Amino acid sequence: MSQNNNKKKKLIILLSIVALGIGTLTAVHIINGFTHITTDDAYIEGRIHNIAPKVSGTVKSVNVEDNQGVKKGDILVEIDPVDYELKVNEAQANLDIRKASFTQASRDKDRAEALYKEEVFSKEKHENVLTAYNLAKAQTEAAEAQLKIAQQNLEYTKIYAPSDGYVTSKSVEAGNQLQAGQPLMAVIALDDIWVVANYKETQLKNVKSGQRAQVRVDTYPGKVFNAKVDSIMAGTGAAFSLFPPENALGNYVKVVQRVPVKIVFDKSADEGHVLRIGMSCIPTIVTKNE
Repeated sequence: MSQNNNKKKKLIILLSIVALGIGTLTAVHIINGFTHITTDDAYIEGRIHNIAPKVSGTVKSVNVEDNQGVKKGDILVEIDPVDYELKVNEAQANLDIRKASFTQASRDKDRAEALYKEEVFSKEKHENVLTAYNLAKAQTEAAEAQLKIAQQNLEYTKIYAPSDGYVTSKSVEAGNQLQAGQPLMAVIALDDIWVVANYKETQLKNVKSGQRAQVRVDTYPGKVFNAKVDSIMAGTGAAFSLFPPENALGNYVKVVQRVPVKIVFDKSADEGHVLRIGMSCIPTIVTKNE
């Protein structure tokens, strides 16, 4: 009997320890439910720079490949500049002609004004000389503008990276014929990414900008990326959808709405640039100081 009693006592103690552990975990979970707000409806977003030419032409060279890292100012694509160099030369020659005409018109104007004061020139002849001078001046200014446009178009034959980042969706090769505005590739700045987390409206009572957050990414289980709340969208996701719900209908059913919250990573959170736009993640916002 004594041995059975000992076994019962040990079993009761064991069950008590298990119950205490479960109770503690439950209490921690409940407490965390008030101070840690979590959602699995969240994705990584970032800045996507779509690359397109400003002028048409034949691709002379493509200096990057898909997924290649680039620095701001690197030349991505070069368009054959020959046609644009000729246009610059043509515009320069036209400007030289206009300048010569303007110089002569200036001389004629000075002489006409002197003769008009001496009453040698009639008013009509004087006005004609002034008109020719103004016309030559306007033509010279127009030629200068045309030269600037031609020079600018020549510069546009080289397409530069707008920021540090990685090349993706490249669809251009050497020899391709391009039109202005044609998509060529995208440059994604992985040093400027954030999380858009869609929280239930009932979770946002205590959420504020600047609160600490922890982000777990599905691709890297067990790893935590430190972050903080940047801002809360000024409307629900449904309000900005292509077809917002029509609540005035008679079949209205109340649905808990989701509000996008922007969460930004700490500067040192992703130094290796392992995160990618579109990755699923689970952010947890700490609404109270620990």
